[in-house]
Amino acid sequence: MKVLVAISQTPETTARIAFKNGGTSFDTNGVNFIMNPYDEWYALVKALELKEEKSGTVTVIHCGPVSNEVTIRKALAIGADDAVRVDMEPRSAYSVATQIAAYAKDKQFDIVLTGKETIDYNESSVGAMVAEILDMPFISNASKLVYNGLTALVTRDIEGGVEEIEVAGSYVISAAKGLAEQRIPNMRGIMSAKTKPLQVIPPVQEELLAEHIQFHVPPGKSSVKMIDPNQLDELVRLLHEEAKVI
Repeated sequence: MKVLVAISQTPETTARIAFKNGGTSFDTNGVNFIMNPYDEWYALVKALELKEEKSGTVTVIHCGPVSNEVTIRKALAIGADDAVRVDMEPRSAYSVATQIAAYAKDKQFDIVLTGKETIDYNESSVGAMVAEILDMPFISNASKLVYNGLTALVTRDIEGGVEEIEVAGSYVISAAKGLAEQRIPNMRGIMSAKTKPLQVIPPVQEELLAEHIQFHVPPGKSSVKMIDPNQLDELVRLLHEEAKVI
């Protein structure tokens, strides 16, 4: 089985979020970056489990500058066989999806795995875009994946329940919590990651369909008003006049 896993780099969850240059760019001062958890804990680890079960290879692909290679090496340390870095500054989800699809189109991957979303943009769109460009089936929010022969049974989360889907052949899947369990790189993996192949390729020409114009930090939460339980009329008044539905 030949699997491609798309990984991204995101600020860690405790990072201070601020913007500069009039809100047009993210302020990276003092920010530590990590591999996107949905890509690392679920997509990558599930790919490794499939490799161990059915044999094959796991390749990771990342769109970003050379400074992000630390994150790529972590993916290799966890167990990926090789990596590809598209040498670019991503401009949008479509930009990233275009590059991933361009690399994958003639490589005959059985599965393309992504996290269900990145924890910085939360767009949940790259996997679907890759599938559309490659004309492959797409299953989102997968929480379980098992094979019965050549057919995969995928369980995905939907509003109010779960859905089970059978898929055969090549497909794209986005990984949600439950698809796999996090793995920590061991010393052997860390050492071997230094010598595993990391190919750097130029980006293909792409059409700019969307771009980020400006970012805003959401307003801070207001203070809590405590209402005496005997003052129900005051509570009703506040709910009518001051409460905001978000």
